[in-house]
Amino acid sequence: MCRFLAYTGEPIYLDTLLIEPEASLVSQSLSAREAKTVVNGDGCGIGWYGARPEPGVYRGTLPAWSDANLASLCRSVEARLFLAHVRSATSGEVSFSNCHPFSAGKHLFMHNGQIGGYPAIRRSVEALIPDPIYGRRRGNSDSEAIFLSALGQGLDTDPARAIARTLEACHRLQINEGITEALRFTAILSDGENLHAFRCASDDRPPSLYWRHMSGGIAVASEPFVSNENEWHAVPANCHMTIGKDIAFEDFMIAW
Repeated sequence: MCRFLAYTGEPIYLDTLLIEPEASLVSQSLSAREAKTVVNGDGCGIGWYGARPEPGVYRGTLPAWSDANLASLCRSVEARLFLAHVRSATSGEVSFSNCHPFSAGKHLFMHNGQIGGYPAIRRSVEALIPDPIYGRRRGNSDSEAIFLSALGQGLDTDPARAIARTLEACHRLQINEGITEALRFTAILSDGENLHAFRCASDDRPPSLYWRHMSGGIAVASEPFVSNENEWHAVPANCHMTIGKDIAFEDFMIAW
């Protein structure tokens, strides 16, 4: 499973959270503590929002621990909202196009989890992407397919409904194909103003997801990156968390 981190709040340099902490995301790329795969070295990426509505994005196939360009950007970029991801590939080869976060217009999206049995239903999942949006398809991962499908389901106006309808459609394809492997989903989505965090699974075993208050902001992460774990809160299963001017939690129930 992959590891990721998102932050929103007062502007900070990215290395403050991604490199400097003792259990930083970069260190998790080499030695994760709460993932089935300890090493997450199949690429990395960051996306951040500045003065313009569309985010800046950097992605690469090097492991985060050895990507000098990533380290340089993290030391130089200051942002009020950013997403970062280190990948352990479950579908799709190691390639630039399969690295997270994915972007489309003002949106950034990153995912940890998988559609069980994806190779058997890949063509059907891709068929969920509307033709006007399919031209954005660059890789062959299930994560990008979920994102683009959700864009076609109204991600701009109702993110939770768009994600839910996409996951339900993917699960129906699994059932139709007789696939018993689970669909597991934790993800972060942003439009530059709000962060949306999702956590669910068809087998009640969703990947880990935590949040905490930071000095001047809020962080959401696959696992804690600082040692004071008492300040971290688990995002409940079957939950949609929204972080904007306020923090809100709502049930995120999928018709599995």
